[in-house]
Formats: sequence, structure tokens, C-alpha cells
Amino acid sequence: MSVACAANLPTASARRRHRGSPQTALEGGGKLVMMQRRDLVTKGVTLSVCCSMLSSSNSSAQALERLPFKADGYNFWTWRGRRIHYVEQGAGQPIVLIHGFGASAFHWRYNIPELAKKYKVYAIDLLGFGWSEKALVEYEATIWMEQVRDFLRDVVKDPAVVVGNSLGGFTTLFAATEVPELVRGVVLLNSAGQFGDPNRPPEAAEAAAGEESAVTRLVVRPLKEAFQRVVLGFLFWQAKQPARVEKVLKSVYKDATNVDEYLIGSITAPTADPNAGEVYYRLMSRFMANQSRYTLDRLLGKLSCPLLLLWGDLDPWVGPAKAAQIKKFYQDTTVVNLQAGHCPHDEAPEQFNGALLEWLAGKPADQPEPALQSV
Repeated sequence: MSVACAANLPTASARRRHRGSPQTALEGGGKLVMMQRRDLVTKGVTLSVCCSMLSSSNSSAQALERLPFKADGYNFWTWRGRRIHYVEQGAGQPIVLIHGFGASAFHWRYNIPELAKKYKVYAIDLLGFGWSEKALVEYEATIWMEQVRDFLRDVVKDPAVVVGNSLGGFTTLFAATEVPELVRGVVLLNSAGQFGDPNRPPEAAEAAAGEESAVTRLVVRPLKEAFQRVVLGFLFWQAKQPARVEKVLKSVYKDATNVDEYLIGSITAPTADPNAGEVYYRLMSRFMANQSRYTLDRLLGKLSCPLLLLWGDLDPWVGPAKAAQIKKFYQDTTVVNLQAGHCPHDEAPEQFNGALLEWLAGKPADQPEPALQSV
């Protein structure tokens, strides 16, 4: 079912699906000199990135309009005292784009201009990523869900189609279940998240945490955290090196044509922020360890709008089997299989844009171009 038909759907309660078998700013308003230093470092990196991108070109750039890179970002919204970056273009019914782990609104560079020809497009940077503030808070799935929920209420204001890749896909799904009145449709691209283990009692994890011994709490946990800081500190240093970023991207882009200076620079520039390393530690040590608390089957069981899966079948991380499992669990799902890797919207933007626009317009999504496969 297309989003174009969503206005004629029954109410949310009647449309629940039957289940299958699922820096802070510098603390205390840090000193002005530190703020200026951070700005100089960040702007210096992003300026060099911006200049190098002026001479960068590839086949997709020649075929599609590309979002201009802006070292200082586009628009900012204050959310709970934090600066949140977002891009806004076009007019019409709203579409909200949410990036994956380590990326930003600039990852939608080949999608925003095309979609904005017919729709009002927003692309937001999640807290801790991109040009949004690197806040020193506890990162958990709920914080990004609440950010997107409030963005829909305070900035977008009208019911929107929400699109997410990887971590952004999981966040999209989570937000859609919390504010169904503000979400007309959900689009997932190789989404993060796992189905729950049907053989494990729901209270098992909480019970185990409650039984933690004094030795574990006072000795084992501090030692574990100290070890994690050393390891994750090294991994962060490694992860922000342009050569390393390029290598990882090329491992998940089956066609690496669009792995260019623009993309690499948009990922590495935010790591110049003084808080970036600590944010990375909190993300990897806490959020990644606790994401199993929110399973796809729980969220899909609460979803009440049309769902489109634009899935890169060649993804070495999240293969097509997950898309098939989601479709089996949630009946109001359309699947379009793209011959691309983990980030199909950037690797194969023509395929992605075409499939999304067809679905939004209510055209048959099971009759794509030859490069697509749909079920």
C-alpha cells in the first residue's frame, strides 16, 4: 500500500498488524576560549573538506544535483538546550530523512535536491552526530526517538513520511510508534535492530541486572570500563582517519564510485569536536550494549502506517533476510530490493529516488526499473 492511500486507511487502533510467530555544551558553559578553539578546529577541517570537494566529481554527481556542502551547516534547532543541525528544502507534504551511525544530513546529498522538487524535505543530524552538538549525555535508543518525535512536533508540524538508514531506520521505526498521528508512512533502508528471542523470557535481562553482586559492581565493572576506554579510545582514533573511513565505506558500497572526498569529509569533519571521543565511547559502550531492550517485533507490533523497505541486497552487514522477516511480521509492507550495499540511497541514488517517489505517488512499487527487484 502506498502512502498516497494513507488518508483512506482505518484508524491506528484498527490497523494494528497481527503478529507472525517478532556537550552538553562544554560543562557549566565552558570558557569562551575553549569554544573559540573548537570552532577554529572544526571550521579549519570543514573548510579544507569544502575546498577539496569543489574539484570532486563522479558519474552520479554529473547525473544528479548534489546538496552543496556547507562547512557551518544549514539550519539549527534548539532541543533541550542542545544545537541540532538540519537541512530543509522544497515545498509540499513533508519527508524527514534520518542518517545512520557516524553519518549526517549530508549523506542524503543526492536525494534531498531530487525529492525537494515535489516535497518539503528535512534531513536531521541526530544528537552526537554530524553538525549537531556532541552532548555528554547518556546515549540510548530513546534519546534519538524523543529527538525525532519532538522535531516532528516542533519543526515539521504536519504528518510526514519518515525515512531512515541503518541506525536512523531503527530510530524512524521507534518514533513512528510513539507519535503515529505525525507519521504517514515509514521507509527503512537496511535498518538496524534485531528481532527478539522467542525462547527468552522478557524479564530475563532486567532480572540479571538486578542480581549484580557487590564484587561485580565495585571491582569488575570499573576494571571493565577502564579497559573499554583504552580500547575504544584507540578505535575512535583509528575510525576518524580518512583512509580508514574510506576503507570501511568501500567495504559496504559494492559500487564505490560515490565514496569520494565529499562523503569522507562529511564523516571525518565532526570528529574534530573536543567531545567527539567521549561521545563515541558512550555510544559504543552503552547504547550498543543496550539496544536489545527495544526489539523490532515489539516496535512493528505497534506500527500503524504503510511501511516501505528499500533494501540494499548486497549489504555485508544487514542482508535481505531481515527485510523478508520484517515483511513476514508486518503485512502492510512493500519491499523493493536494490542492487547496492548498506547505504543504497547514496550508492545508487537514482534507484532509491525513483523507487521512493513511485511509492509516494501511489504507483505500483512492484514494477520497478530493471535494476530493481520487488516483492
